[in-house]
Amino acid sequence: MPNTTVTRTYLRMTSPAALRRTRHAGAGARVQQIVPCPVDRYRALYQAVGASWHWHDRDAWSDPRLAEHLAQPGVHVHVLTVDEETAGYFELQRHDDGDVEIVYFGLVPRFIGRGLGGYLLTVAVEEAWRLGATSVWLHTCTLDHPAALANYRARGFEPYHTERYEATIP
Repeated sequence: MPNTTVTRTYLRMTSPAALRRTRHAGAGARVQQIVPCPVDRYRALYQAVGASWHWHDRDAWSDPRLAEHLAQPGVHVHVLTVDEETAGYFELQRHDDGDVEIVYFGLVPRFIGRGLGGYLLTVAVEEAWRLGATSVWLHTCTLDHPAALANYRARGFEPYHTERYEATIP
């Protein structure tokens, strides 16, 4: 398995006024919080969205560990559907310092390129501010979709830190 150098970029939004909203995604698009989010549903979302981008961190978590995480009051999972079909999701986590992290965010591959990413990110950021965030932050890396960083910046996120690391890509 080859190693590759990955650049991770951390981005932050410090004010609700910084959000540059995107247009609505259409009549068939809907975002809904999943409460409680069952472990099997979460794993299906994580796989459907993250497989192409080498998401594996949560695969190592046992079902009880993931269930405990999802049951925390500061963790919120929202699913985007388009005409009742799962199109993407995001996970928010409110931290003790008041920051809200967009922990995971993305679209199912067949929904990429339809303008849904900007819409879903707008909803995620609005929800983070509704949770009383002092700031909203996330990170992306060069293994993510090539348009991810541009989408985050287009919505008003500003980079504040970068780091490089080696990753083994199967």
